[in-house]
Amino acid sequence: MRSSQITIKDIARILGISPSTVSRALKDHPDINSDTKKAVNELANKLKYQPNAVALSLKNSRTNTIGVMIPEIVHYFFSSVISGVEDVASQKGFTVIICQSNESYVREVANARTLLSHRVDGILVSISKETRSFDHLINFQEGGIPLVFFDRIAPDILADQVIINDLEASYMATRHLIETGRKRIAHFAGPQILLIGRDRLQGYMNALTEAGLPVDNRLIVEADTFEKARNAVIEMLDAGIVPDGIFAVNDLTAIGAMQTIQKKGYRIPEDISIVGFSDGRFSGITDPHLTSVDQHGYEMGTTAAEMLFHRILSAETEYIPEVKILNADLIVRGSSVKE
Repeated sequence: MRSSQITIKDIARILGISPSTVSRALKDHPDINSDTKKAVNELANKLKYQPNAVALSLKNSRTNTIGVMIPEIVHYFFSSVISGVEDVASQKGFTVIICQSNESYVREVANARTLLSHRVDGILVSISKETRSFDHLINFQEGGIPLVFFDRIAPDILADQVIINDLEASYMATRHLIETGRKRIAHFAGPQILLIGRDRLQGYMNALTEAGLPVDNRLIVEADTFEKARNAVIEMLDAGIVPDGIFAVNDLTAIGAMQTIQKKGYRIPEDISIVGFSDGRFSGITDPHLTSVDQHGYEMGTTAAEMLFHRILSAETEYIPEVKILNADLIVRGSSVKE
């Protein structure tokens, strides 16, 4: 086997470790223990491994293009993020390639391949609901391409992140319902495989516990779309489970719940109060207007883009990943307080 054929993945397979571990061991990363570094370097020398010159040249031979991978373009929050990214990219003289996974792992992997083939200089990523394996994202790092996560992160990958404090924001939203006299509050939750889904559920439970209210599992339903929210409301009410408040994981879920509740003859907020999450355009046109957590999508986009360009334009080859946490705000409207 010629030395040019040896790759990081070959070394990883032989040693039974991940390609990212091999990559960091070869770079003498402090997170990798000395025994692993020794084994990796000895095998690399034995097999006459040479770094991929094409991949390494990407740091110095730019295409002035960055990639953005998002779950849904039609989602107001993600479209706001894109606006922020494009404004910063335009100022830097870069073009943005936008890829939508449509919440599909298979499409996310295909999008990653597309961006690699276009030799993007960096990538911003918010993972899909289905994503469990992250090799397609690790490939960017192994090729020397900076990676920044926003909103939905991959916890096992060491990379820059821009997020909001979902736990605190959800606590704030639930606490608002409690302070307006609600005692039987439901949570329409996001997928628990996602960190944001788990954090928003935990914030909800923390607020209930602090207020001395019970956590009733019958009031916690995984419903993160308009249609799922409608079905969840119907099932609850038909079972005689009537909440006096609902905290929804996003605005479309909240609106699906609102419409169904009203069709069932309940008044909002007199009978059931509702709080959403995102504060998108629809929150101001519902009747009543929707109380919602403002995630500041545009700010998240500009912040993530600035972080990415710092990595792209910096001479640093090794760096400690940063986590930037943005504040969220609760925008109170008529769905939780009588206007």
